Amino acid sequence: MSAVHALSDDQVGQELRKMTAFIKQEALEKAHEIEIKANEEFSIEKSKLVRQDTDAIDAAHAKKLKQASMSQQITRSTVANKTRLKVLAARQQLLDDIFEAASQRLAEGSKDKGKYKETLKNLLLEGLYALAESDVQVRARKADYDVVKDAIKEAESEYKSSIGKETKVTINEEDALPEGSSGGLMIVGGNGKIEINNTFDERLLLLESSALPAMRKTLFGANPNRKFYD
Repeated sequence: MSAVHALSDDQVGQELRKMTAFIKQEALEKAHEIEIKANEEFSIEKSKLVRQDTDAIDAAHAKKLKQASMSQQITRSTVANKTRLKVLAARQQLLDDIFEAASQRLAEGSKDKGKYKETLKNLLLEGLYALAESDVQVRARKADYDVVKDAIKEAESEYKSSIGKETKVTINEEDALPEGSSGGLMIVGGNGKIEINNTFDERLLLLESSALPAMRKTLFGANPNRKFYD
């Protein structure tokens, strides 16, 4: 059995210092590891929070951009529609003014008796060819009766030459056209059941309807949005 030697005070002090140094070193290393891990976790959490905030800011910015874009589109569309409506209204006003001016000048067509008689004859012949009847009545302004009578004679003669049949045209003096009308004739057949309106006022209305597309094209150019044509 070996002998146990007691440690001296110096030896005990040295062992304690060694143990203390070892524990301190381990504590420092552990603290360093904790610090590194804490820094890593902090960096990760910081990056996560920064990314979340950045994504939120980007989303809010994108939303505002979309709202601004939509608002701009709505404003642009509203302005464009208002402008288009103003242009259409101005164009329509111009067309209305043209036909209004034409309407005011219709009465001048009866001032030249020679030309007016020729016009009445052609209007009457148009009705005679359409009705193809032996007896026809016409309605006219009382002021035009003399010119109408001359036009009737020429129309009856031309009708007979063209068709080979006679037709008798009489003026219905009991139902004259209003003196305020622009002139022309109402041609009545079928025992009063058929009326052909060949007055100047009616012809202008027909012209306004049939010539309107051509007038629009002449005045304003072709419509680029129009795909079909009659």
